Order: sequence, then C-alpha cells, then structure tokens
Amino acid sequence: MITTEYVPGAPAWIDLGTSDEAKAAEFYSGVLGWEYRPLDTPGTGVFTHAGRTVAGHVTSQSSSWTVHFAGDGPDVPLTDPHGVEVGMWQGPAGLGAVSVPGSLTWLELHSPAPSASAAFYRSLFSWEIELITGAPGQFLRPAGTGPGRMFGAIVADAQAFWLPYFEVTDVDRAAASAPVLLAPHDLDDVGRIAVLVDPFGARFGVMRSVTS
Repeated sequence: MITTEYVPGAPAWIDLGTSDEAKAAEFYSGVLGWEYRPLDTPGTGVFTHAGRTVAGHVTSQSSSWTVHFAGDGPDVPLTDPHGVEVGMWQGPAGLGAVSVPGSLTWLELHSPAPSASAAFYRSLFSWEIELITGAPGQFLRPAGTGPGRMFGAIVADAQAFWLPYFEVTDVDRAAASAPVLLAPHDLDDVGRIAVLVDPFGARFGVMRSVTS
C-alpha cells in the first residue's frame, strides 16, 4: 500500500508531462475530479483533490507520467536502462494524499526485461522484491518494510513505461470519460480496474480497490 510515510524507496511524488497545461487540467478534472493550481514557473503546477496535492504537472513534448521515489540523493530525474525517466525525491513532504479516491494507489513498471529493471532499481532504492504464486510480475516494497507496504510491480511488456493507478469510487464512470486501453474488469482480491489514455498519449490506470 502506498502511504504518506515517505521512507527511503517509497513513492513520494508523481509528475505528468504534457505540452498543454490547460488541456491537461480540463481532462483530469473530468476523469478524476482534480483541480489545478499553476505555479510561478510557467507550465508547471499541481493537481489537487479535496484540497490535497495528488500530482504535479510539467511542460514536456513527450507525454508520460514520471514517478519520484524518496531517497538520499539530490532531486534529479534519472533514466533507467530502457529509457524510462524516474525521479529521486529528497524533501520533508511529498504528495498530500495517496490510496484514497482521487489519488495515487498503485504503480506498475512495464519493462521488456523485468529482471534487468529490477536490478537497476534495487541499486537505486534497495527495494525488496517478492514473487507471489499465481500473480504476474515482481512485487515491490521499500527496504525494511512488511507486506503491507507493497506499492507496485514490475511486469513484462514490449514497451517500457511507468503506469500509475489512481483510486476512484466508480471505475466504469471514469472509463466513460476517456479513451480506454483496457476495459473495466474485476481482479480477484484486488478490485475493479481499467487502463486509460489522456489526450497527449500518457497512459494511466483507475482502480476501485477491494479495501477502499
């Protein structure tokens, strides 16, 4: 589970890169109920839900989500062996809300070489990696934490990218507001999920967790 206890290696922040700040704000307001607040630097801002910060925005010609993990290094973006950008977050606070409706609830790293990706990220964040019988992927949690802190998985795919999932109260309603890559369906012991794409090509998931 993703929490706001930002121990080393835990997800701490997430940025959306797009070429059109206003269009991004309008789209995510309609799908996830977010509000948008521009920052002083042109093209940057934060998305909020129920008054709490749930994501950031940066102007970028390549549209995607970039995940930042708590660490001891400087606040810099890095690139993994498959070209996926990842951030190192150092600061007193990250996202204002996680694992509640309207906020980040799960992460998937899609990779053409999951074992190589796992080795790279373990060298950065010392993640503990677990295999679950019958479940695809390598499941991730910060070093020194228990099963309740599992925050995501590395899964095999022909392409490489981070796929964030956001908690929603109604997956089907969210899916009706955006182009659908994976139709709403139920996963045993997980919940109901769908995978969508925004107007810029950035992929993201929505989930109604069984525990929400």
